[in-house]
Amino acid sequence: MSLQEYKRKRNFSKTTEPNADEQAAPGNRFVIQKHDATRLHYDLRLEMGGTLKSWAVPKGMPYARGEKHLAVQVEDHPVAYAEFEGTIPKGQYGGGTVMVWDQGTYEPLSSSPDKELVTGKLHFILHGEKLEGEWYLVRLRDGENQWLLIKGGQDMKPISKRLDDLSALSGKTMQVLSRGDRIWHSQQTSSRTDRTKPKKTVRAAALPPFFQPMEAQLVVAPPEGDWVYELKFDGWRALALKGGSQIRLLSRNQKDFGAKFPVIMESLAALDAQDCVLDGEIVALDAEGRSSFQLLQAYDIGEAQPPLFFYAFDLLQLDGQDLKALPLIQRKSKLEKLLKNLNGVIRYSASLSNDAEPLLDKVRQLGLGGLIGKRGDSAYDPGGRNGSWVKLKLFLEQEFIVGGYTESEGTHFGSIIVGYYVDSQLIFAGKVGSGLNSTLLRKLHARFKKIARDSCPFANLPVSGASRGGQSLTAAEMKRCHWLEPQIVCQVKFSEWTRDNRLHQPLFLGLREDKDAVEVVRERIFRANP
Repeated sequence: MSLQEYKRKRNFSKTTEPNADEQAAPGNRFVIQKHDATRLHYDLRLEMGGTLKSWAVPKGMPYARGEKHLAVQVEDHPVAYAEFEGTIPKGQYGGGTVMVWDQGTYEPLSSSPDKELVTGKLHFILHGEKLEGEWYLVRLRDGENQWLLIKGGQDMKPISKRLDDLSALSGKTMQVLSRGDRIWHSQQTSSRTDRTKPKKTVRAAALPPFFQPMEAQLVVAPPEGDWVYELKFDGWRALALKGGSQIRLLSRNQKDFGAKFPVIMESLAALDAQDCVLDGEIVALDAEGRSSFQLLQAYDIGEAQPPLFFYAFDLLQLDGQDLKALPLIQRKSKLEKLLKNLNGVIRYSASLSNDAEPLLDKVRQLGLGGLIGKRGDSAYDPGGRNGSWVKLKLFLEQEFIVGGYTESEGTHFGSIIVGYYVDSQLIFAGKVGSGLNSTLLRKLHARFKKIARDSCPFANLPVSGASRGGQSLTAAEMKRCHWLEPQIVCQVKFSEWTRDNRLHQPLFLGLREDKDAVEVVRERIFRANP
């Protein structure tokens, strides 16, 4: 098929779908678009020969090996269509809501996939954000457009209801996308000749650039001087970027959190700002209203649905003005005004009193993790840890790298083996078994299989002799361990560092998606600047 049929069916003065003349760099892209038109269905599109070969799949993707779903081949689409998401006006061909349900690359399992397609059978592997595995497309009869989409290889766990209703491109739900103007259109939009007034006018503005968040130094006692204090949250640090109708929610290592937290994306879209950058923390709250890292982990693996919020504590850009050089007090005043009367899940992280000792007593009584202290006159230093921000922890916890695991009867593994970097060497810190439930064990084991290695990654193993809390790992014990590439980061709570630099009474809290393994070092305790 050529793109002539695609062009014939569409009026590009009335639809924001990409026209057939838009070009994109060649590759092996795939996209699956959830399309709520006359009937809800899914469109599978594979890049081939400069176009997207396309099939409408009424029942969606099959997940069990050998399962077959009908797939109706439709007209080829331009490659630019892979990034189209939004609404097609009623009365136009395919009128309804389109979501980028999954996207990624595909791997044809033949040297000539275009020729294989002509013969009526295509075998391929999808590497997507939601899907990973083998599928077949088999034509039922020569010269007809009806095919079977068949699951090959291993079974795949079906996509959850929550993930099924989240865009892989924007993190939005079908309901939000259907609202019309507050959506991400394709990158190129054609001119419009209709006179329909939009529901809401969003001024054009570039998406602000990402920068590394400012960091706090760990101190053992409150510093002297003019400081303001905020609650320390146990969640994932994130920057919220808004430019016109474009919105991103990015971790400090630039992972996109939009698809994980659509409820936060909806609230960000409602901000009354042409453009802005918010620094804050994504948190899950327990029944007492306390942020819980373990609950956030449970949400991430689909075990719980706790209340989710984005606590914003700094404002770095607003309506084209860079605010980073302003004193903290002024930035927080502008932030409070921006968030005032805002409905949704974005909350203002207020400054508390400047007397740390009674605040710490109160925080301890409430079972919270600690305080963050900030100089009231401090500028925002992207990526810096200059002492203008400090953290006072009531419990010891930090990030560690998973470098291996031990075996255990009746489960996937007994404990994970964790460490941290000193220069370029990975240093063993201990074994962590508490806090790992069965669901998490299955998820971790599936990830571990993909990054297995033969040799031990820790520079200071084996450890001979006894260690407090059973944190030794002898050469004999190492023979029963499984080793991993040091890529996965987790959060661990513990009572203290032992004299031989091991973790005492460690408790696994969850995985850290917002930090890269190469950044993980043993947290230093600083003397606060007077």
